[in-house]
Amino acid sequence: MLIPHPVVLRNLLDEYEAARTAEAASPATTPGPGRRVQDIAYTLCVLTSTRDVTLALEAAHRLLGTGKAAAPDGSSRSLTASSDVYA
Repeated sequence: MLIPHPVVLRNLLDEYEAARTAEAASPATTPGPGRRVQDIAYTLCVLTSTRDVTLALEAAHRLLGTGKAAAPDGSSRSLTASSDVYA
């Protein structure tokens, strides 16, 4: 398994968090994640060899050794399910 560079992974996590925060601060007229959030989530899934953004976030934090994973919606709920799944 290829392991993503820690700096790239950290930057993506930071971008994902910032995009989710910005999305929550100014909700779009259409429900669901914005394009930037979807793009970053997809990239995280590819880099972590997962198909679910929740699992990608969990794997990224595990690879970075941070031990903390935020749910895709920014809450602190358990990371067991997500609606952001990529086929």
